[in-house]
Amino acid sequence: MGRGREGVGAEIDLSAIVADIAAEMAAAPDRGTPASYIPPLAAVDPGKFGIAVIEADGTCHLAGDAEEAFSIQSISKVFALTLALGHVGDQSWRRVGVEPSGSAFNSIVQLEAEHGIPRNPFINAGAIVVADVLLGRNEPREAIGEILRFVRALAGDDTIVIDRSVAEAEVATGHRNVALASYMRSFGNIEHDVERTLGVYFHQCALAMSCRQLALAGRFLMADGLNPGTGRQVVSALRARRIGALMMMCGHYDGSGEFAFRVGLPGKSGVGGGILAVAPGRASIAVWSPGLNERGNSQLGTLALERLVQRTGWSVFEADQ
Repeated sequence: MGRGREGVGAEIDLSAIVADIAAEMAAAPDRGTPASYIPPLAAVDPGKFGIAVIEADGTCHLAGDAEEAFSIQSISKVFALTLALGHVGDQSWRRVGVEPSGSAFNSIVQLEAEHGIPRNPFINAGAIVVADVLLGRNEPREAIGEILRFVRALAGDDTIVIDRSVAEAEVATGHRNVALASYMRSFGNIEHDVERTLGVYFHQCALAMSCRQLALAGRFLMADGLNPGTGRQVVSALRARRIGALMMMCGHYDGSGEFAFRVGLPGKSGVGGGILAVAPGRASIAVWSPGLNERGNSQLGTLALERLVQRTGWSVFEADQ
């Protein structure tokens, strides 16, 4: 079992905490199961684990496989949503809701009852609508390039790439997403050809980043919309808080309530095994372990974040925040 929370007011040795968590995760016997329906993800070694914690002042704490790139998958939805809100602002909410779904991430069931309006932008249907917004009048290549440039700028790292093998596998296996997009188009909520919109969506999910790069890219969400690395205001403080609220309520699909209960931080998971989490005003955190639990979220990533919050007291529900 992990150690209890450090004393209130005591100096926290984050490097030691992160190293301890990585050692505990390395020894964990139950690691979950990598996603099997996308072949490149199924081939990843389930023994991998990485963690990066970047404090508000830029101090970086790394352990495990924190420098190894992995497919961020649905974590990309956070960055795509941020861009889409910059394009069309609150008009986005006419096409996608802000409520938890209570269903699997690729469910089609609710769309019929709700007339093609997805519950939130972090389930697949909602993210496909966001991709349609980003496509605008552009070619898919231009929209994909915009997402890549945005993430590179947030992380301050031009080496971030899209994994072409993962993107090709997404196209080859994404039949459920084709159905979701086609169904929403029948309601008029997808404005472009399904193939073009999905081209954007599949490629954004194939972004490859390390824990360190991902935590760097997420810093604006813990700093009221400001990128501490550049001093540039990425989004307003209000918009950053709203994105964080969606991450808390909807970031882990039908496991979002459990994640809030266990971890108590806004977070967004991906079936590549990554999780981006935010401790407002304190740190941006990324963890990666490819084995998933029954809800499709990283088994050890969730446990590691639970341990981190226990040791630091960073839960947003802590009374002394």
